[in-house]
Amino acid sequence: MSAHSHSASNASKSALILGAIGVVFGDIGTSPLYTLKEAFGSHYGLAASHDNVLGILSLVFWAMILVVTLKYVMVIMRADNRGEGGILSLMTVVHRALPIASPLTYTVGILGILGTAFFFGDAVITPAMSVLSAVEGMELVAPQLHPYIMPVALAVLALLFSFQRFGTDKVGKVFGPVMTVWFICIAILGVIQIVHNPSVLLALNPAYGVSFFIENGRAAWLVLGAVVLCVTGGEALYADMGHFGRMPIRRAWMFFVLPALVLNYFGQGALVLADPSALKNPFYSLVPQSLLIPMILLATMATVIASQAVISGAFSLTREAVQLGYLPRMKIVHTSADTIGQIYVPWVNNILFITVIVLVLGFQSSSAMAAAYGVSVTGSMLIDTVLLIILASQGWRIKPVWIWTLGIAYLIIDTALFSANAIKFLHGAWVPVLLGLCVFTIMRTWRHGRDLVREQVNRDSLRIEHFVKSILVDPPTRVPGTAIFMTPSNDYMPPAMLHNLKHNKVLHEQNILLTVETFSVPRVDKEERYSLTDLGSGFTRLSLRYGYMEGPNVPLSLKTLDIPGLHMDPMDTTYFASREALIAKADQGMALWRDKLFLFMSRNATPATEFFGIPGERLVELGTKVVI
Repeated sequence: MSAHSHSASNASKSALILGAIGVVFGDIGTSPLYTLKEAFGSHYGLAASHDNVLGILSLVFWAMILVVTLKYVMVIMRADNRGEGGILSLMTVVHRALPIASPLTYTVGILGILGTAFFFGDAVITPAMSVLSAVEGMELVAPQLHPYIMPVALAVLALLFSFQRFGTDKVGKVFGPVMTVWFICIAILGVIQIVHNPSVLLALNPAYGVSFFIENGRAAWLVLGAVVLCVTGGEALYADMGHFGRMPIRRAWMFFVLPALVLNYFGQGALVLADPSALKNPFYSLVPQSLLIPMILLATMATVIASQAVISGAFSLTREAVQLGYLPRMKIVHTSADTIGQIYVPWVNNILFITVIVLVLGFQSSSAMAAAYGVSVTGSMLIDTVLLIILASQGWRIKPVWIWTLGIAYLIIDTALFSANAIKFLHGAWVPVLLGLCVFTIMRTWRHGRDLVREQVNRDSLRIEHFVKSILVDPPTRVPGTAIFMTPSNDYMPPAMLHNLKHNKVLHEQNILLTVETFSVPRVDKEERYSLTDLGSGFTRLSLRYGYMEGPNVPLSLKTLDIPGLHMDPMDTTYFASREALIAKADQGMALWRDKLFLFMSRNATPATEFFGIPGERLVELGTKVVI
């Protein structure tokens, strides 16, 4: 390798690391704003004694080591789906490792949907919690500013969501430098206090965490509900792996982000040991009075970046769920001509915005919201562990004794963290549970409803091979041109073709039965993009294939693929599609309320033709009644 190419390679790696610092670590990087403050909150009843401070610091440090470093950075990031990460990718990888007709297939699918539902709960609470905790530093500048905390937080959130339609391509370029400055500043603030009280570093010894549990019993278990705040955002390391790659994220975490977080947490602990009154807001108490306003502004920028990352993650996860058939089709706007991952989903953005505003107005403070924050995060972590155990036992060459020893250990850790948050159900933890339940119900209802519609349509139709044979006996009138019939299953006659033949009494010279398939991989290779079968008598079966990270554009694919044996003039081609008129019936299919929910989603879904980029002037839609 030449010196120039080596230099360019290093520059590229540095850019990826900087980008990862800006996008991936926003959530976990702003956790010092509230973690220690909540751990010593009045509801836990823990005094700021020497042993308690060191005990909680030890729990914080080892939570980041065991959960984030070992579990996510070292292990789960190996379970990638062609470079992509996230809960749906993990679910896909596990499905692929299972034997055909495995009884675990259904369970894995349910866990994947539930993990996705928990992520959407996190996407709502993170912006509310992060921005509110940053803005609360205003009252340390001047107590009389307290009444302005809520309006300022709401204004910041309103601006954040209103800017989503413009994309994060340009703004994203400043994420890395801003977060780099943030981590350097919080590390320096921590070092200053550690120098004054270096004995706080004794908390690196896990024995302090163990003795903390022995001495405090139930209170120590409950405080795990606050300790878990230090690892919120840990799953983002895995979810964003496709954007930056495994190694840049690992290096950014190990050599920059983790040391900065540890120094800040231990600096807060050293300050609390010297001045217990700092517990009112230990993070901002680290900051000299003269630098308080700049630090509040930097913290607000950091929390906006953290919120932006989780909102963008919700957009990406929505697109994946739509492509995989777990959510109805909806409008997806690409906001960058260069980066395929830069998307904006108006429906999701509006729902997130309304829900975030309601949460801020309902909880009023970050301390009140902390009770709700951990459930969705720990729920996702627990599901990741279960899926990882299944994957390791089915697809990895590791001795079962190691799989189950480590698996049970992490199940104990994740269950302890989850239960410590779930016990706060009546104090706010019900919010993410309710949000997750709503998303789970929507995803399961849509998936099951589409299966019922497909079964009903196929039941009332003919197999295409039988139809092709029948027209040889009694051939209908043929007209020039090409007809493309959009169908979810090109094994059966599309209802639009039957209706066209019934009412117009004609068939085109060339008839293409087109199915759009979404594979459980991020992107499909060009040679796998299509499959073509000549059925004879002017009928062709065509499947266009896309990955779940791709936007399907049928006309563009037909134009650019140059499919052998397929000759069509775009100006002499008509697209036919079926528009189902759905009718809910109480004694079949799903429960009636789920039928009505499915009908509502179906009526408001983006039409398949628009979703697949079919030009309206070349489209004929024919209705068909379907009872579910």
